[in-house]
Amino acid sequence: MLEKSKIKNVFFDLDHTLWDFEKNSALTFEKILKPLNIQIELSEFLHFYDDFNHKYWKLYRENKISQNTLRQQRLIKTFEAIDYSTTPDLINKLSEQYIENLSTFTHLFEGTISVLEYLKKKYTLHIITNGFEVVQHHKINNSNLSSYFQNVFTAEKVGYKKPHPIIFEKALELSKAIAAESVMIGDSLEADVLGAQNAGMEAIHFNSHHEAEHDHSPVIYNLEEIKRLL
Repeated sequence: MLEKSKIKNVFFDLDHTLWDFEKNSALTFEKILKPLNIQIELSEFLHFYDDFNHKYWKLYRENKISQNTLRQQRLIKTFEAIDYSTTPDLINKLSEQYIENLSTFTHLFEGTISVLEYLKKKYTLHIITNGFEVVQHHKINNSNLSSYFQNVFTAEKVGYKKPHPIIFEKALELSKAIAAESVMIGDSLEADVLGAQNAGMEAIHFNSHHEAEHDHSPVIYNLEEIKRLL
């Protein structure tokens, strides 16, 4: 059971937790596909892309593939799935434009600002994200989230990805936070919940993309539910 009376520091994941990745990603592709003369049905493309993106991010955080492989293969496999012919040059252009434009979209999950306003009065807030350093800071700044967080820790800068305990330990050390007095809130059971717990932290699972039910931590489906837990 989460004991909110002992919590002093709250750590958030960013993508799929505060920043609405699926919505912002869809808007990015809507913007960049037509100028590159890619004539496809966007909804069909996104259906496959979202699955491949999750798959390749998992491989990336397990150190089985490189950042470049992640960025390219999620596109290559999606086009193969919809039987659309591409070239390496087109994949490179699309990958570059996707990264350039993604952080310009700023949709947040419902309740994000309300919950951050509530928590900021009671706790010190931080972010731990597996996303890329420059891209994540652009997302945070463009979405007007930077004022809420004392620290932002990216896997790229720390050198370890969630769920590796070192990224949590480094975040705690640099935040001058004690693990037992800290809680991690994120969308991934593996990366956020179990990763944080293995580092001695509490955790809350914001189950934004319907992972299997579990009893490892409190599970919420709306960010506003955080207010009853903390």
